[in-house]
Amino acid sequence: MSKPIIYACSDSLGDTAERVARAAASQYDKQEFDIVRMPYIRTEQQLEDLVQKAVENQAMICYTIISPVLRNTLKNLTSAARITAIDIIGPMLAGVGTLTQTEPTTKPGMIHQLDEEYFKRVEAIEFAVKFDDGKNPMGFLKADIVIVGVSRTSKTPLSMYLAHKRVKAANLPLVPEVALPPELFEVPARKIVGLIIDPFKLNFIRSERLRSMGLDSNANYANIERINEELTYARGVMRRLHCPIIDVSSKAIEETANLVMDIVKRNKELYHE
Repeated sequence: MSKPIIYACSDSLGDTAERVARAAASQYDKQEFDIVRMPYIRTEQQLEDLVQKAVENQAMICYTIISPVLRNTLKNLTSAARITAIDIIGPMLAGVGTLTQTEPTTKPGMIHQLDEEYFKRVEAIEFAVKFDDGKNPMGFLKADIVIVGVSRTSKTPLSMYLAHKRVKAANLPLVPEVALPPELFEVPARKIVGLIIDPFKLNFIRSERLRSMGLDSNANYANIERINEELTYARGVMRRLHCPIIDVSSKAIEETANLVMDIVKRNKELYHE
């Protein structure tokens, strides 16, 4: 037996309509539903096609359509076709209207169109995840900034923090036994940042990390001599790269991120990147 279909449609992304549909469907935990998002509905022809699909599949429709004309059209079409249709945004718009003397803009997607921050943030977060920990060196050439440093210098948290500020950051751990990817040396020095840290601070961080994993805190990973060896190697790499270096020993992520964002901003101003 096929699953009942709910079309979640919108004149914007349709994520609100889909979330509401899923929230409602989840209450019927003995029945599975096929929830189909239908975004960017902008014409009456699209509405007619949608209603026809709903008729053919005996489906229902829920919608967050801002345009009063399109909302009214869909209401008439679904009524004539005897299709269940739920207007999610219309009643709310009317309710909010009772609190103000101003008129709604009736522009779809305003929640995401206040500026481009929403889309840039999502893109930057996806970028940070994809190019974390040197998984794909090809990302270095696409990044706003490439972060290098030894293990546990907060490269990944820093990359994610920057992503929420719409900065595309890739990062690479520097390990003496692991060859550096050639792509790293194709990146301009101004787009690379090296992170260093006090060896005893790093010793504490790594020891705590090992304990939290149920491992021996005296392992080579947290050995002070090994740490000094790694830091010496890392400084040598950073000299070869001629990149800016930030000591994160006593800095919070926010402080380091502000310094990195200053570098990114300067690059955009000077090199129009």
